[in-house]
Amino acid sequence: MSGSLDFSRFLCRPELVDLKEHFQNVLSERCKPGRHGDLSSWLQTLSDLPELEADHSVLNSSAIEVGHVGVLDDANREALEMGLRALSPWRKGPFQIFDSYIDTEWRSDWKWQRIEPHIQPLQEKRVLDVGCGTGYHGWRMLGAGARYVLGIDPSMRFLVQFLVLQKYLHDSRFDFLPIGIEDMPEDWPVFDSVFSMGVLYHRRHPENHLRELAGLISPNGELILETLIVDSATDGILRPEGRYAMMRNVWSIMTVDKIIALLRDAGFRNPRCVDQNTTSLQEQRRTGWMNFHSLEQFLDPEDSSKTIEGHPAPKRGTFIADAPEIQT
Repeated sequence: MSGSLDFSRFLCRPELVDLKEHFQNVLSERCKPGRHGDLSSWLQTLSDLPELEADHSVLNSSAIEVGHVGVLDDANREALEMGLRALSPWRKGPFQIFDSYIDTEWRSDWKWQRIEPHIQPLQEKRVLDVGCGTGYHGWRMLGAGARYVLGIDPSMRFLVQFLVLQKYLHDSRFDFLPIGIEDMPEDWPVFDSVFSMGVLYHRRHPENHLRELAGLISPNGELILETLIVDSATDGILRPEGRYAMMRNVWSIMTVDKIIALLRDAGFRNPRCVDQNTTSLQEQRRTGWMNFHSLEQFLDPEDSSKTIEGHPAPKRGTFIADAPEIQT
């Protein structure tokens, strides 16, 4: 399907017996030739990466490790480094792929360290990661014992970066689909843990996003929601005009109480905020693998407590809620 993109393994999963056609249609639409101008060159870069055997991997460390350091000859080491850099910018990580350490824009491991102590154990769980980025957190979920992870994110660059790791790991426990939450079935409650991190504020109607998530969680499962928050706002909602910290499509940033109220309205039980954290210049920054503007350039140079547009600087909250009760 769609050139070098192949979703056949996912489409053959037994739980898709009644949904195979749905996902075939969605993927066919999302992957139409011409929708992604750089995709063919990215896939060529992926194909040109050296064929290597990774007899070592670590999925529960700060940097996802693929292959041993120091085992490649000069030609393969240089070819790998050149190919990985051609897929820049790398935003979510970090990764250690043989000799190449990918120092991503975000220290995504810091977010995982804040979240992991509060969630249900992932041992043998089926997990959905909505807005999964490069797949970094999905690999950490497998490292924490998850049986299966499905990541969804419409970004084709993120998909290709994920496929870099799969080129060497060949891990059938992790699938990535280049789709959005709106492309998922409305009522498919098969996931024990559903993660939505960095998505809610990009949704024009956040209450609909929460209901979409509710339809994907198994009866005893839980939602892990991470999103931008503000300490106070009129009616609990800040609606930035134009951009927020130079980001497009930030429709609303809410207070903790407002988010908890929306979670209850969507049917979630026992919603609670388990962590609040102001994003630091050490957690999000420019690196050799992402040399565009980053958080430092998004803040007021005279007052780092504000964005360049004058809004409160990015602060993130993590919320956990139990799945809605089954309606009889």
